[in-house]
Amino acid sequence: MSAETNKALVRRFFEEVLNGRRTEIVDELAAMDYKEHDPLPGQREGREGLKDRVAMLVEGLAPTFSMDDIIAEGDRVVVRWTNTATHSGTFLGIPPTGRSCRFAGVDIFRLDGGRLAEHWHVVDQLSMLQQLELLPSS
Repeated sequence: MSAETNKALVRRFFEEVLNGRRTEIVDELAAMDYKEHDPLPGQREGREGLKDRVAMLVEGLAPTFSMDDIIAEGDRVVVRWTNTATHSGTFLGIPPTGRSCRFAGVDIFRLDGGRLAEHWHVVDQLSMLQQLELLPSS
């Protein structure tokens, strides 16, 4: 697959699955043996685990992701993003605060056969938790 084709698949994941809340598309975009290297608590393995992750994010934070950079080389796609969210549901066992937050992160996807195969990510959780007033700000 070309770098542009891989970027288009990852872009579709962000736009349709995360922002569009269309978890049914995960079956089309992710490999059955999808590997999450940074799973959330309670997240299953494989493609079903990706659905778990998306559901936890969507139900707990009602996120809107903007892709600030998307870079592809070989079978990897890297996305630097900003997320604007409202803590409107239980997330990671934390009851909703109703507060909004804005934080950044980076995702790295490995694609295989035109599907998402592996995922690593880094997110500014400290900033998110401080904005939600779940941690002291100083």
